[in-house]
Amino acid sequence: MNRKITVLGGMLSCMILLLGSNHITRGQQAETDPEISLQDLSAFENSGQSWQVAGAVWASLDKANHLEVEPGTGILVNTPGDRQGTDLITRLDHGDIDLELDVMMAKDSNSGIYLQGRYEVQLLDSWATQNPTSGDHGGIYERWDESRVDGQKGYEGYPPRQNASRAPGLWQHLEISFRAPRFDAEGNKVANAQIIRAALNGVTIHEGLELQGPTRGAIGDDEVDRGPLRLQGDHGAVAFRNMKITRYDQPAPTIGGLEYSVYEGVFSEEPDLDTLSAVQSGSSELLTAQLGQLPDQFLLHYTGTLRSSSAGDYTFRLEAAGGGGLLRIDGEEVIPIDGNTGEVRLPEGEVPFELLYARQANWAEPNLALSVSAPGLRPHTLSDTRLSGQQGPRPIYVEARDKPLLRSFMDLPGGERLTHAVSISSPHKLHYSYDLNRGNLVQLWRGRFLDTTPMWHNRGNGTSRPNGSVLHLLEEASPAVNQLEDEQAEWTSDTTGTGFRSKGYTVDINDNPTFIFEMYGREVEDEIRVVSGGRGVRRTLKFSEPGDDLYVRLAAGTSITKKEADRYQVGDRSYYLEVDAGLDPFIRSTGDLQELLVPARPSVHYTILF
Repeated sequence: MNRKITVLGGMLSCMILLLGSNHITRGQQAETDPEISLQDLSAFENSGQSWQVAGAVWASLDKANHLEVEPGTGILVNTPGDRQGTDLITRLDHGDIDLELDVMMAKDSNSGIYLQGRYEVQLLDSWATQNPTSGDHGGIYERWDESRVDGQKGYEGYPPRQNASRAPGLWQHLEISFRAPRFDAEGNKVANAQIIRAALNGVTIHEGLELQGPTRGAIGDDEVDRGPLRLQGDHGAVAFRNMKITRYDQPAPTIGGLEYSVYEGVFSEEPDLDTLSAVQSGSSELLTAQLGQLPDQFLLHYTGTLRSSSAGDYTFRLEAAGGGGLLRIDGEEVIPIDGNTGEVRLPEGEVPFELLYARQANWAEPNLALSVSAPGLRPHTLSDTRLSGQQGPRPIYVEARDKPLLRSFMDLPGGERLTHAVSISSPHKLHYSYDLNRGNLVQLWRGRFLDTTPMWHNRGNGTSRPNGSVLHLLEEASPAVNQLEDEQAEWTSDTTGTGFRSKGYTVDINDNPTFIFEMYGREVEDEIRVVSGGRGVRRTLKFSEPGDDLYVRLAAGTSITKKEADRYQVGDRSYYLEVDAGLDPFIRSTGDLQELLVPARPSVHYTILF
């Protein structure tokens, strides 16, 4: 029976279901080990005297290499101080893994994570460093050779793409996807270890990075297929929590015995191949559409076998440029033409398959890609890796030097879209967005300026995105100023009835804007300036008439804690807020949030550090 093959856009992505035995339709994820237990230190070898588990941890911006701890569990803390610090080594060995954790650095502290005990991802207090090196936070530390001349002993270190670090005492989120080195049957290395991707605080800092050998300070100069995690503990105070490991120890299936035929024409329905004459046919070592000169429109038909070394549930994904496809196993249709997801339990051994790729659009180079994933198996490409085609637009980035101020739509974490946002850049690589409709600071970020692809690609949707590590100050839009009957009255997010009117902004000689708006019959000037070194921003609100019932909300978060004079920590150690003396700030609880408010004064000054 003829079946229609439909082109869905330019690139059809579908999940190939190989029907080996049981057909499964639920979602599939790689198996994640339970979090490394931090109820005690039993997950590690000899912990020495400097490591402990704690329930809470604090750091001061003013005290170097020092962490304060509170009793409890769930946080791993190293406080060498006057004691002899030691490295902490896990009892587990690993090969290919995804590692995810939160880390807190003390001021001026230094530590590191050694993958397999041999490849160091540097941990350092690199707060606001403008041009990071391989020795900065998130860098891949250099290798070392004493036989080289001075000045060249260190080599093959890799700095992060940009500095996404946060201030000491704040939790920072680190993700690392690591591929162990590969060896042949005789133990010879045939492929280097690789950082597939590393991200710090949501920013990709490494991608596709090959590691030629162990970095300086490794537990051995040899390379292995499995080794422990090692946390450096002899340099400085550091804390870890939420340590998760996803292991990828499952071998990937392989394909072979590939035979193909090419039929010229536009195939919107599946034809009877017995009635057609192939314009090209042969065998191939790769599942590929790179088969020499092909017609503009064609149907490519593959047959072959897939071999799995272990039975289990597998997911297969197909991408076909400018067309669509379908798959049969043992003469039975496995994936419907309009289907796009599915899984299969494969037996150990070989499974025959039949794949059809119909290219109908001639704007894209013919290409197809087949990949497989499973619990314990990272997505693995089975086909030709040279898939080009249209896989998304080329990013359009705006740098600080190009446009210091840009108006656009801006999306908030809660899904709300600001239609009158303006983003301001800084040569210190600390940038922010402002809501002109409500007169409020929305977000800060460290790194590059803006990704304007959504706004300027094709017709666009008017939005831009921060191109760095973002600190969201608001989950939903709301004004910075409100009129309250008393200190416990609700903070309204709507400016209706407030007489709010934006009067635009003035710009100084350094292109720094001061925003002006009217609210409750008063004029307010809102000045935001990046502090020295790009460590944060200082905000000054000036009121023509403060009034006894007018308040400024400085912060809102899941928690707000005052640990030092006039310095608060907001959220889950997300950022610091310093309030100038004489403003009488107070913390109040509203539902699940806490808010930090001050009564309006002729001038309100405070600083955000992160």
